[in-house]
Amino acid sequence: MSDLLDQFQTRLGHVFRDRHLLERAVTHLSYLPDHPDAGESNQRLEFLGDAVLQILLAEDLYRLFPDDREGLLSKRRALLVNGTILAALAREIGLDSCLRLGASEESTGGRNRASSLGDAFEAVVGAVYLDGGFECSREIVRGIYGDLSARLAPMEKDDNPKGRLQELVQPVHGNNAVRYEVVQITGEDHAREYSVEVHLLDRALGVGCGPSKKAAEEAAARVALDVLQNG
Repeated sequence: MSDLLDQFQTRLGHVFRDRHLLERAVTHLSYLPDHPDAGESNQRLEFLGDAVLQILLAEDLYRLFPDDREGLLSKRRALLVNGTILAALAREIGLDSCLRLGASEESTGGRNRASSLGDAFEAVVGAVYLDGGFECSREIVRGIYGDLSARLAPMEKDDNPKGRLQELVQPVHGNNAVRYEVVQITGEDHAREYSVEVHLLDRALGVGCGPSKKAAEEAAARVALDVLQNG
């Protein structure tokens, strides 16, 4: 583990003055029952790192998109800190190989679990903040994310499938060519499942499902995009 943490610090671009902070950042709660001398898990550092990450990204987005209103800035920040992207960033810097997990968590795929990776990523940001301060955190986070516009581009493209579908068909078929129809609602009141069929004029392009009408429509739009673009 010592060698793995040394390699991780090299990839991260920060050598910890207080190595215990790094060790705590990679310690999953499941590790503690089998290792009572390990101290505490990374949950408190995760809480701190989440706040640090939010302010750092908020500032950079504020400067990068001077014409954006609050709502769009908030939406972009949310895309950059969702569990999927945090887990992907954790894998990019090799954090997955450094996690300290309990035997049961390890055996059930915890090392690849997005939630565990995302939490550990936030914990590392919190640890860097405590070890090196705010400016150090800014430098590390910027180095990991890279160009925020480039990070956002594929996520924003996938984030609005209904809009992309409309843009695709509008030049040929006009503004009102696409319509969505709820074809089935199943499940109890607290766990509804909606099925929505999307039509281009009189042609059914596919069906999408989701826990809300909006989610089902977005799923259906993705199916329609695939049909129209890939045949």
